[in-house]
Amino acid sequence: MPSPTEFEAFQRLLAQSKHIIAVAGAGLSAASGIPTFRGDGGMWRKYDAMALATPEAFASYPSLVWQFYHYRREAALKAQPNAAHYALGMLSVPEIRQKIAPESTFTLITQNVDNLSPRANEKIFAAYEATPPVDPPHLIEMHGRLFDLRCSRKKCKHTEFNTSSPVCEALAGTEVLIENQEMDADIPREQLPRCGKCRCLARPGVVWFGEIPHHLPLINNLIAEADLCLVIGTSSTVYPAAGYAAEVKDNGGKVAVFNLESTDPDEDADFLFVGPCEELLPKALGLDVMHLLG
Repeated sequence: MPSPTEFEAFQRLLAQSKHIIAVAGAGLSAASGIPTFRGDGGMWRKYDAMALATPEAFASYPSLVWQFYHYRREAALKAQPNAAHYALGMLSVPEIRQKIAPESTFTLITQNVDNLSPRANEKIFAAYEATPPVDPPHLIEMHGRLFDLRCSRKKCKHTEFNTSSPVCEALAGTEVLIENQEMDADIPREQLPRCGKCRCLARPGVVWFGEIPHHLPLINNLIAEADLCLVIGTSSTVYPAAGYAAEVKDNGGKVAVFNLESTDPDEDADFLFVGPCEELLPKALGLDVMHLLG
């Protein structure tokens, strides 16, 4: 656990900062029970989970890829935002932020697609009767959303938000196959999720490897202006997000890292808080989130 002196020094920096960003990765949602599919836990059934997150995998094996994302959707639907989600959500409320970082702006740039940050924010903005900021935005989901259904037909590309469980009847129950070690179900294409507009095959609305993340021009502008970057629950291995903290640092800004374990890129941080981010982040920000949990 970092010392009280470290927390106090960070809070003094926070109070002086005017353009604050946070870059969040899978570690932010780990305490909510969301699998990271990285490192030793990077396998789903007998498959490399990262190999399934490609346009090529979907084109060749749409049934298998949809089972993987159905499994992830079901896990996310059962999960609840944790204290770190709520701390970032409270930092997004101008009336709260002005007490700890006067006259500042804040944007969370998340690589997560699990909808937990939006759910936390919705609860917080309702509780405080606040309006979500739009300039700059309080949240950017750069890798898309797990609950978006996007048409796979290039001429259509219709996208709609869908939290149905299951997303289609043919996928119902396939999430338990991993527990029973059964054979993968080979679901016909016509029974997989369909576009709500043209009825062609739909795909998960996430950014796959080899695709361009969302809102990059806006993110680049925020990075250029930022004087404080919070790095939360990310191993800084997936670009372009992996380079954002270094860009802020190169521009003269400060970097604070909140990670369960220290990684090589963390050594250049001005502040390094090693431990569960759901414990360290609220304490570092000086925010009480206990009334929001449960």
